[in-house]
Amino acid sequence: MKSMHAIDMETVEMTLDIMKYAINRISNTSPELGKPKQEHELLELVGDTVTKEGIGGEKAFQLFRDILVKASVPVDHPRHLAFVPAAPTRAAVLFDLVTSAASIHGAYWMTGGGGIFCENRAMEWLVSLTGMPDETFGVFTSGGTAANLSAIVTAREYWRSLNDDNKKLKGLIITSSGAHSSVKAMAQVIDADIITVEDSEEYKLTKECLESEIKGLSDFDRKRLFAVVATGGTTNAGIIDDLEGIAEVTEREKLWFHVDAAYGGAALAAPSVRHLFNGIEKADSVTIDPHKWMFSPYDCGAIIYKNMELAKNAHSQKGAYLDIFKDKGAQGFNPSDYQIQLTRRLRGLPLWFSLSMHGTDRYTTAIERGLELANNAAKQIKQLPHVELIREPGLSCVLFSRIGWTAEDYREWTYKNHDSGFALVTPTKWTLEEGEITCARFCFINPDTTEKDIKEILESMK
Repeated sequence: MKSMHAIDMETVEMTLDIMKYAINRISNTSPELGKPKQEHELLELVGDTVTKEGIGGEKAFQLFRDILVKASVPVDHPRHLAFVPAAPTRAAVLFDLVTSAASIHGAYWMTGGGGIFCENRAMEWLVSLTGMPDETFGVFTSGGTAANLSAIVTAREYWRSLNDDNKKLKGLIITSSGAHSSVKAMAQVIDADIITVEDSEEYKLTKECLESEIKGLSDFDRKRLFAVVATGGTTNAGIIDDLEGIAEVTEREKLWFHVDAAYGGAALAAPSVRHLFNGIEKADSVTIDPHKWMFSPYDCGAIIYKNMELAKNAHSQKGAYLDIFKDKGAQGFNPSDYQIQLTRRLRGLPLWFSLSMHGTDRYTTAIERGLELANNAAKQIKQLPHVELIREPGLSCVLFSRIGWTAEDYREWTYKNHDSGFALVTPTKWTLEEGEITCARFCFINPDTTEKDIKEILESMK
């Protein structure tokens, strides 16, 4: 039996087939908008794929190419405007292949120094966007959930270090009602309680609301409170909390100030809206997801800390087989010392390569394009009799309603457009004075989306 690591003709042919597919896919600006099938349907179509003898690379790839990939939705389709889509640059996608082919373990400088060096150059740019102090730095993670969790674990461990009594208490966090679901999940993971609060008129956490909430806490709960999580662009509507006001309160109350800007953080590079983030420079930690609006492939998040030593105290792992990484000869920046994951790939490499190739100015242009598309969509909606704008665009998110539609109408419209391969736009919920409503939502990320795409999607609601 030949080794599966051998380089033979089958391996060469498989390599050529895969590279041909990758080149064709990367050069396709409007890929087929696939749709999911039930698992039993896929099993009937492809049969058993993992067997004792193997089915061969040619067969396995043929099944993926002709059946399985068509049961998936490409996030970079220009009319994929649901959730928070993605649009990785060709440069980033290609270098993701290089990253895998290079087989570099990115946890420690000893094994990944050259790759970590590249990641750090990309991180320097992210940090510069925040305006945080000179000592600020960060690491790349698998996404916003891992980044938020890493930040809050750091905050909790710092809080515990301040007072032995804190080690006996169950921590308490305050965030806004519009915070991402991962913030609530993160609180569960670390066994902390969470309070959600916001201004009912502005739909965001404000200085006044935060002050009022803290003032109303019992003495016991005030002792448990250790962090405030603000949002730099809610996923549903692109709303940015009152970062300046929250920073004032957290500084006065000696609380950890974390900003979850996983989606919206890219807009720090857009001069037209940069002022909306004033106050983020005072944060103790910030989450940004390059795989959202910074055109990196999945999965690539980032966590940024004002004080890296606090993160290292919380996350640096110890073990007999890890001691060599602390040796003087292996000294350098070790990303795994600053977040929850030990084993890690060099997630920041595709971003670094794309930034190096294109320059940061092109990133600004591409991000501004998303904002431009959102404003254009709002303008078109205002001019049409059958749809209604619910609120002005929040970053690149637009909420609007089809007059007279029920929740079921939105659902049917979504599936009709998706099933036909035309577009993927999904409904969401929004709360007005009269109560919660179902509405439609655009989220613009892809610079290749056009004003014509928007027009045709709105026309499909007639």
